[in-house]
Amino acid sequence: MKRILIARSAGFCFGVKRAISIANETAGKAGGGADPNRLPIHSLGPLIHNPQAVEELEKKGVHVVESVDDIPCGKVIVRSHGITRRDAEALAGREVQIIDATCPFVKKAQEYARLLSREGYAVAVVGDANHPEVKSIISYIEKGVPVFTSLADFREAAGIRKAGIVAQTTQSFENLMAFVSAAMKRIPEVRVYNTICNATVLRQKESTAVARQTDAMIVLGGYNSANTRRLAEICREHNGRVHHIETARELSPETLAGVSCVGVTAGASTPAWIIDELVERIRSIWREENIQVSYYQ
Repeated sequence: MKRILIARSAGFCFGVKRAISIANETAGKAGGGADPNRLPIHSLGPLIHNPQAVEELEKKGVHVVESVDDIPCGKVIVRSHGITRRDAEALAGREVQIIDATCPFVKKAQEYARLLSREGYAVAVVGDANHPEVKSIISYIEKGVPVFTSLADFREAAGIRKAGIVAQTTQSFENLMAFVSAAMKRIPEVRVYNTICNATVLRQKESTAVARQTDAMIVLGGYNSANTRRLAEICREHNGRVHHIETARELSPETLAGVSCVGVTAGASTPAWIIDELVERIRSIWREENIQVSYYQ
């Protein structure tokens, strides 16, 4: 019997579900489609990091722009990753309706970073410095306060008496603890806010368990999704046949050669319909009637 084992938490997290719901509701109220008489709806940067989901929103009239200068009027949806304080202030100065879809957990990280900087702490933000969420968190740190995103730079920093640590919501607990360990060894006062989302921790634990139990592992999600790439990295630590793909079309028969049990997980920005399409693609490759589909318990 062939078997497909799916991580139960695979797919949309709370923050992404909320952002998509807000965008769909906004597009629905506006009438959707390409009506030239309605005010435009923009997303400042992709609403979530999944090209297929963003394409579906585009069809409904939610247009992605990269700069505040590209938004002359209408409605603006703030993406789930948040935007920088500078962009938020620029939007507030324009005649546009702002609809905030920032994940509440990202907002918490922003608030903690600002609080730490106002209380005189140097701030370490554990995460990818080029990720929009990290950029948004850093933007709320007061000017003149030392900021670190690199563990190497944090370890070598001199003269710091007080350090505060926050994390990108999709970071691993291990990365956060590496910063905490470095700080505790040499800085007299350390304050840590664990801003990693519980959904991230759960998704990583489940993906690890599934990877250990299967012959091959499929990680499904946008190539531009940091949390999906992280899932692939974690799975590779436990399974020698890990494949990160965006859609079912990318799954080749060769990937499943010699596989009797395949694992499936998906990033926090991956829609359920993309996961369903992958399951059907696996079924079509195996071409067997007796295929068991189950969820990791």
